[in-house]
Amino acid sequence: MIKTKEKKLTFNSIVVHAGSKRNDQFGSHISPIYQTSTFFFKDVDEGSEAFQGGNDAHIYSRLGNPTVENLEDAICELETFGFENKEEFKGVVFGSGMAAITTAIISNCLGKHVIAQDALYGCTSQFLKEEAPEMGISTSFIDMSDLFLLEMELHKHPNTRLIYLESIANPTMTVSDIESISKLAKKFDALVMVDNTFATPYHLQPLKLGADIVAHSTTKYLGGHGSVVGGALVLGKELIDESHISTYRKNLGGISAPMDAWLLQNGLKTLSLRMQKHASNGMEVASYLESHPKVEKVWYPGLESHPNYNLAKSILRSGFGGVISFELKGGLESGKKLMNGVELCTLAVSLGTVDTLIQHPASMTHSVMDEVLRAKAGITDGLVRLSVGIEDAEDIIQDLDQALNA
Repeated sequence: MIKTKEKKLTFNSIVVHAGSKRNDQFGSHISPIYQTSTFFFKDVDEGSEAFQGGNDAHIYSRLGNPTVENLEDAICELETFGFENKEEFKGVVFGSGMAAITTAIISNCLGKHVIAQDALYGCTSQFLKEEAPEMGISTSFIDMSDLFLLEMELHKHPNTRLIYLESIANPTMTVSDIESISKLAKKFDALVMVDNTFATPYHLQPLKLGADIVAHSTTKYLGGHGSVVGGALVLGKELIDESHISTYRKNLGGISAPMDAWLLQNGLKTLSLRMQKHASNGMEVASYLESHPKVEKVWYPGLESHPNYNLAKSILRSGFGGVISFELKGGLESGKKLMNGVELCTLAVSLGTVDTLIQHPASMTHSVMDEVLRAKAGITDGLVRLSVGIEDAEDIIQDLDQALNA
């Protein structure tokens, strides 16, 4: 970690410098892109030693690349900020968030059981429901905020290897007690994996609460500009070795490309500034929506009406993120009218970009999810998801208002 002579730097300063290397032979201020598929060796002996893992020489960019490793270091540094034992953890980056999630599950859970949160990103849910069973991985889906229910499920499935949840659930905005879940998991020798995409390490560090694996779709807030697709894991080096995650990534081919990694690392430098604005805007827009006569219900962890408000307030730092879900009076048809009527907001999937995005989960991001599971998780046909950008809140509100009142 970079630090001054007097004290360690704050999180906001570390964000700017994380993963940066000041050892470029030409003195490049920004870490350069190693846009190459392969690396040459000085001689046969060096090449042979590299393949045996006897030196730090790079071989081939599907196995590892200096630009990719800079990003891995950066994300790991943020997720382990303030840790005394941060050297025991490592970042592993991928070409997409789903590549990160599926590789972690496959490498740890073959022949085992997964207990997953009922409200999850659609493709994660689909993978666990449809593809994972073909690999000998069974899954049960539960309300992860109910610790009694989780304990009963652990007793029911003694071969549980992994408990999987999202720090802020997509799109129901449920916040679960990661610390209590992690303590319970350890009693049953299970791992806890948390998708921290919505919260980011700016708001929450799941490893600090006892989680074993943190996942990200770096496409979202970590990249921040909607210009690149990527994913990441942060976990203990010992678990990486035990599960052979690096080997799975190598052979499944899921590593990030150098250009993508470079774009992501540069996007990461403004994470704190962006998240501060996303969170403050999110609070203003959520409050506006909750007070609007045409809005039936708003789900945002920063609202006192949110069922997990007290927990969210205790574990989330510096705000509650920038994603809001809400349902209008009149259901789906009213939602369609709103989404077709916005002008500043963009009708598009994804989230975490600097501009405001609006979409309909049931027909878009969560359409691949099992319909029964979707209904059980509370993802209704009338639910609208809003990813609040960094525009001025008054302009976002004005756009929503004109669309609602059209």
